[in-house]
Amino acid sequence: MPMRRVPLLRMLVLAAALALPLALDGASGSRGEPALVAVQLLAINDFHGNLEPPSGANGQMNSTPAGGAEYLATHLASAIADNPNSIVVAAGDLIGASPLISSLFHDEPTIEAMNAMNLAVSSVGNHEFDKGVGELLRMKRGGCHPADGCQGGGEFKGAAFQYLSANVVRQATHATLFPATAVRTVGGVRVGFIGETLKGTPRIVSAAAIRGLTFLDEAIVANESAARLERQGVHAIVLLVHEGGRQRPAEGDSDPNECVNFGGAIESVVGKLTANIPVVISGHTHTFYNCRIGDHLVTSAGAYGQMITRINLEIDRSTGRIARASAANEIVTRDVARDPAVTSIIEKYGALAEGTANRVVGAVVGDIRRSANAAGESPLGDIIADAQLAATSAAANGAAVVAFTNEGGIRSDIVAGAGPLPARDGRVAEVTYGDLFRVQPFGNVLTVFTMTGDMIKRLLEQQFDNPRPGAASVLQVSSGFTYRYRLKAPAGQHVERNSIAIAGRRIGPADRVRVAAVNFLVDGGGGYPALGQGTGKIVGVPDIDALVAYFKGHSPVAPGRQDRIIRIN
Repeated sequence: MPMRRVPLLRMLVLAAALALPLALDGASGSRGEPALVAVQLLAINDFHGNLEPPSGANGQMNSTPAGGAEYLATHLASAIADNPNSIVVAAGDLIGASPLISSLFHDEPTIEAMNAMNLAVSSVGNHEFDKGVGELLRMKRGGCHPADGCQGGGEFKGAAFQYLSANVVRQATHATLFPATAVRTVGGVRVGFIGETLKGTPRIVSAAAIRGLTFLDEAIVANESAARLERQGVHAIVLLVHEGGRQRPAEGDSDPNECVNFGGAIESVVGKLTANIPVVISGHTHTFYNCRIGDHLVTSAGAYGQMITRINLEIDRSTGRIARASAANEIVTRDVARDPAVTSIIEKYGALAEGTANRVVGAVVGDIRRSANAAGESPLGDIIADAQLAATSAAANGAAVVAFTNEGGIRSDIVAGAGPLPARDGRVAEVTYGDLFRVQPFGNVLTVFTMTGDMIKRLLEQQFDNPRPGAASVLQVSSGFTYRYRLKAPAGQHVERNSIAIAGRRIGPADRVRVAAVNFLVDGGGGYPALGQGTGKIVGVPDIDALVAYFKGHSPVAPGRQDRIIRIN
């Protein structure tokens, strides 16, 4: 058969059409769209209602003043201006353990501020459950508080962002409390988000607050959720998980964009993730890091709005997958303009809270810090435990002779002159109710009960039942109670039995001792089950009331001496 001749013009058109993909090199489609779409995730975690700039160590990022919602909002807006294909996300604990300006109004101000910052998606964290499931659902749905009504001048509208809880399941229905995943279209490509909290949440939240819920393994659920997203055609997948780790440089401050001697529970979670979850935004440990764990990018932005994480994704338009991912942690400095929308929220609630927050309740002699010595005892922990003992030692209040309090319940330092009232003579400074509320914002209630000496020994050993090897969750103890321990010892043999004493008198295994602790610990929070085994319970005053009363009666208060707990090795 003779070969057909193709006209020259038609040959030129065909040649041009065949050459088009090569000529575009890095583009796809007839419109010349880039093959890779640059998407920016702006991530925060562990905000804890810090609308105003946090004080003390919470307000410093490697010696740089950092944080404050007005400045955070401005930094986010500036980052979005750099790349309009941006989305703001979070890894839990936005609320709970909040300063007075948020907590006094049941954290509604923080939800309003997050809405103003255009937060899109957040995982739940353990502190989202502090006030129970019903209150957490109200945070999302809106509506006035069932007891205090509408405090902000109108009905609370709830979160405009989506909470996710892939591994939090209702026992009655086996359904997740909030959706497991969310899909958002950014720059013309779809990004899938999985949201989880740590499976150990029942250890650190009151049992009553999470009744009816089960917390499942993070990695197993994340992999299952990612597989469902893949079946839906969503291939760019990000995990928001409220679990974390920490880096430990040999000396000096940690670098926010390094991952030195990294370790923690998040390592185990990430090690079990499939390759189709290349980006993990984490939290919970209040530390910052920027890590590569295997094929996964793993980040955390510290806490309290001190920092944001910019995560740059390059997503292949043709496959929908993340081709490249990188991240940078950036300090939320206070040298930028304040965001007017967030300023308006702070001014409204600040005015409502001012009378309560600025009420003088006592004075301090210098700073009282929550940082612990090598034994795990802190100057502020000593003072809080003493305040709780003072509030419960009278016969009518339970006749306690020792008080235990958890280090995780101490949320801020007391800094002389850091608040609205300056220090006198450079040392003595007045302390306000707001100062003390920042220290103990949970509203826990003191409980007094009887424990045997053997139960107290078991309680002290439970401080070492910790998922972090070579570490302990040391309870702070009141004046007069002393003991010695070895960190490097077999399980159940850390504490020297004969060293456990009150006012120098050894506590025998059969001795009966009246003990004070907050209801959070007694109900199983923190992982000290021995406290729940006490008998003859008497319910006392809120912990914040005990602390205020102590300052009123003992001011000026000096830092604790940290001489109650002795570590031998």
